[in-house]
Amino acid sequence: MPVLLSAAYFPPIEYFAAMSAGFTLSPDRVNPSIVYIEACENYQKQSWRNRCLFYAESGPQYLNFPVRHDGGTHKLPVRDIRIDYSVQWVIRHKRAIESAYRTSAYFEYYKDDLFAIMDSHPETLFALDMALTRFFIEKTGIPVELRETDVFAEPEKMCEDSGSPWHGLPETGEYGCDLREIIHPKRDNDIMDRLGLGEPYFQVFSGRHGFIPNLSVMDLLFNEGPDSILYLKRL
Repeated sequence: MPVLLSAAYFPPIEYFAAMSAGFTLSPDRVNPSIVYIEACENYQKQSWRNRCLFYAESGPQYLNFPVRHDGGTHKLPVRDIRIDYSVQWVIRHKRAIESAYRTSAYFEYYKDDLFAIMDSHPETLFALDMALTRFFIEKTGIPVELRETDVFAEPEKMCEDSGSPWHGLPETGEYGCDLREIIHPKRDNDIMDRLGLGEPYFQVFSGRHGFIPNLSVMDLLFNEGPDSILYLKRL
């Protein structure tokens, strides 16, 4: 079954675990997951759309970036939300990420390509989020066919397939399981449990603060590198 997700900035690990759930391996090919990103909704504040959670030396910290409020944002399509570069948030975010992960095993390997996306200053929130999402799909190696929605669709029912990890969750007709409001910084969910995932992996500051689950996928990639896919999918 496809999954439907909202756009996200440095998305959380559960976001990529949900992406990975649908891909399968057969003797002669890899069958990719089908994942839709919501492109037709109105912008929502206080979500993963313009914030992320990472592991700093002092513990878990949020990064967020400002958007322009020309005429208000609550009724604007997410595609039209423009990023505010009048403040130097890109520099601040890069410094925070480097400070947190410069001693991780794979930071030096990935940082140039990642920071190049941020330095390119995409005009809209949606463009930045999609560029970062594609970057992490490529670097984690999960086979995903990424699509954008054509219309805004309300969930039609709950998933009734008892063999699906999404059993009992909202489902749309065309776009599959609706995780748009389930993966949210202010709401807990059981996605990792449903997928049988979530065991600890090495984190730079775990000796000080312990293992912290479900941070931005950059935490996983910088620490696990090519093995990230093994954390996101039980193969």
